[in-house]
Order: sequence, then structure tokens, then C-alpha cells
Amino acid sequence: MLHRLLLLAPLACLLCGAFGHAADSKKPNVVFILADDLGYREIGSFGQKLIKTPHLDELARQGMRLTQHYCGNAVCAPSRCVLMTGKHPGHAFVRNNRSTPPEGQWPIPDSEITLAELFQEQGYVTGAFGKWGLGGPQSSGRPLKQGVDRFFGYNCQGHAHSYYPSYLWSDEQHVALKNNPPIPGHSGLAAGADPSDPRSYDAFKGQDYAPDRIHEQALEFINDNRDRPFFLYYPSVIPHVALHVPDEELQAYTALGWKDPPFTREKSGYTPHFTPRAAYAAMISKLDTQVGSLLQRLEELGLRENTIVVFTSDNGTTHLGDEVDYEFFDSVGELRGLKGSLYEGGVRVPTIVSWPGHVPAASESDRLSGFEDWMPTLLEMVGSPQATPEQCDGISMARTLRGDTQAPRPYLYREFTGYGGQQSIRVGPWKAVRQNMTQGNLEIELYNLAEDIGETKNVAAEHPDLVAQLAEKMEAVRTPSSDFPLIPLDAPVRSKR
Repeated sequence: MLHRLLLLAPLACLLCGAFGHAADSKKPNVVFILADDLGYREIGSFGQKLIKTPHLDELARQGMRLTQHYCGNAVCAPSRCVLMTGKHPGHAFVRNNRSTPPEGQWPIPDSEITLAELFQEQGYVTGAFGKWGLGGPQSSGRPLKQGVDRFFGYNCQGHAHSYYPSYLWSDEQHVALKNNPPIPGHSGLAAGADPSDPRSYDAFKGQDYAPDRIHEQALEFINDNRDRPFFLYYPSVIPHVALHVPDEELQAYTALGWKDPPFTREKSGYTPHFTPRAAYAAMISKLDTQVGSLLQRLEELGLRENTIVVFTSDNGTTHLGDEVDYEFFDSVGELRGLKGSLYEGGVRVPTIVSWPGHVPAASESDRLSGFEDWMPTLLEMVGSPQATPEQCDGISMARTLRGDTQAPRPYLYREFTGYGGQQSIRVGPWKAVRQNMTQGNLEIELYNLAEDIGETKNVAAEHPDLVAQLAEKMEAVRTPSSDFPLIPLDAPVRSKR
């Protein structure tokens, strides 16, 4: 390892100079904002017409849009695992959502090296504010065990289904939200309630809106650490359902007079809402306002010029029921699929990177990239490329983000054990997909995304040699998992945890 570090030291110095911060007294800060279930076309700079996102649109004008960037996986926890560990889904420890009682998700082990731990090693103070989802409060995966110095928010994804919970986590302690009545994210209208009466939905309104409390703590973290380099991970719960949003944000959209029939919880288990379209739009605008607030605080403290800001989403638009009308909002445009799918609409996510004076303003890149790439990319951008672990699957995008030409990514692999079992791999414009694998289906669909972004024409029969090559590649780049077996490729044996 020492030999490896000595070899990479000259490269590190060269890259520091390339990003222009080697002589600075303070390394650049990093603010990584992760939306929850935000679709590819749900912000203005990626084509949204109905939902207002002025702050994110301004961030795009200040930086670079990545138009072929892929989240880690098709649902929350495995996507975040890819982001935090730099391993693609065929090597990542967590490959699907799985709850562990009494609270939390299947934990990443102590042996994993996380992005937060690597920033700690480079002298950064690290904070996470929002939804964690990588291990319960007593597990090896809890935030403070995985490189986070300060945590505030939801440990458990299920708990995060309510925006008006009775408590949140502050580091490893409960903090009560005393003004909230119990409002679970999964409940229905009272017996005998009139679904056409807006008062029937008042039971789902609280007073302490958890994203506001979380946001306050994130701003405080910036204030407290203005004089030292910090890594702020901001995994917002917005716009994941349930449809919970304060009335002041909601009114901006109910005033527009959209035809907006009530969501009464007939097709999914989340809480009802009288004006679901307005609520969903208001939630995304709420997130946009919070992004603007973070950027404003950086400006006020004189930190913006020395802060890398990344905005992206953990997967595509939710698919669960009528509460999110993705067709009305054109949430994924021409893309096929939603959350839970390895088709483009489930995994291609809106992504913006801004660093004034370093990332070209109002720029765009269509180079293929994924969540596993953030670990080497950010470490290189802060001048520590040698810190990237050997087991990281990511490829640094730093040259692309500087506006330089960079070699194409050789491939991008995804697998997801849920929703019937799925695999996909991209090589250039070609994308191979397998669906319903647990039913024994190993047939490969093949799409040329350069000509068919909507994945409407399966051309596998026309390219048998390419299909065979991609099938072989999918087998070669993954390792079996006993905890999250991809049936029928892996044996269904689960370890105890």
C-alpha cells in the first residue's frame, strides 16, 4: 500500500494544480444533495414545464448537467450503498431494500470503506442530514459507525415515509418532534369520511415538518464548520411519498386550478391527499427552495467559490399508485420505466455539478457515468486521488467536469434482485436488459439507445454475437451474493445479521 501511495503522490500533486486549489489554505468543501425518487424530467433544467425549480435551474446555469448519469440502483438502499462504497451493484453489499427490526435497513458491514470515511481521512468534518437507510441504530451500518461525524434525520427508510414523525435521530439519540400528532405514512381516511370534502384530509397534517428541522441542522453544520473543510451529505426525503407538504407551499400550486382529483389510497398504501398533483409539485419546489437556502448560506459565509455542489437523485420517479401522476408531469419524458426498473426511467437521473471557476458554467456532458464514480471523482477534485480504494469500481469523472475530453466509460453494470430480478449493462449506445429472472428467464433484450432512447425496439435477434458478448460481460463483472441472491444465478442462502 505504501508503494502504491508513493507512486500516486506525483499524480496527486499534478491533479491539485489542475483544479487550482493546491495553494489554497483550505481544501474545497463538498455538498452532495441527493433527492429521493426524483424523475429525470422533474426539474426545469432537465425539461420540466409545470413544476418550478428556479434554484436548481440556476445551479445548472452555474455548472454542468450530466445527461447520461445513472444512480446506483433502482430503489433507495442499494442505490445509496453504491454511492457510499464506490462499488457497482454486482459487487456492492446491499443489492435490494430489506428492513431489519425494530428499525433500519440491512446494514453495510464494518469492513466497507465509505466515502464519508475517506473524507474523514483527508481531514474533513463529515455530516449527513436526511435519510440514511444503510443500517439500523445499533448496527454496523449506522452513520456514526461509517464515517459520519454529525448525523440528523431518519435512520430508517420506513420511518421516513412520514414527514410528520414523532421523532428524528440526532447522532445516536432520539429527538422528539413534540408538536406532531402521530401521522404515519401509511394510513387511510377515517371510516365514513367524505373523500370529496377537503376537511377529511386534515388528519394528515402535522406542525413540525421534518425536512425543515433537518434543513436547519444542515445550515448549522455549515455555520459551525466554516473554517475547516467539510463534506455535507444531504439525502433529502423529498419527493418520496407520502404526499406531505406544508400548506404555504401547497397553495402556490392549488391556486393554478389544475384538474386534481383526490388520491384516496385505493392503489397504494400511502396516506391520502385532496390535491395530489399540487402536493407533489409543491414538494419538489420545497426541495428546490432548500437547495437555494444551502447555496445562499455558502454565499453569505464566503464559501461558495470553494465548494463543490452535486445534485442528483437516488432513482427514478415513484411507481406505486395514483398519488404521483408521472404522466401529467411528464416525469421521465421519453424514457421507459420508473422506480424499481432497470430501464432508463428507473435509473437515469438528473444530475448537476457546480464549482465556480473549475466546472464550466452552463455546460453539459453526455458521457456515461454512475454513482460508483463519485468516490474517485470527488477525491480527485479535492486533491486526494490516491485515497481511492483499490476495490472501488468507479472511474473518476474529474476530466469531464473540468471540461476536458475524457475516454468513454467502458461499461456500466446494474443488477437488482427485486421486482422479479433484473440485470442490465451498457457498452457505448448498446444496452442489454434481463427481466423476471426469478422466473428462470435469462433472455436478453437489446436496445440501441442512440436510436431508441425509449427502449421500444428490442433488436437482440438482429445482433446475436453482441448479445452473447454482453451476456458474458454481465457474468464476468459481478460476484454472487448470498444475502441478496440474483436468482437463478446465485444460491438463495442468507447470512444472519
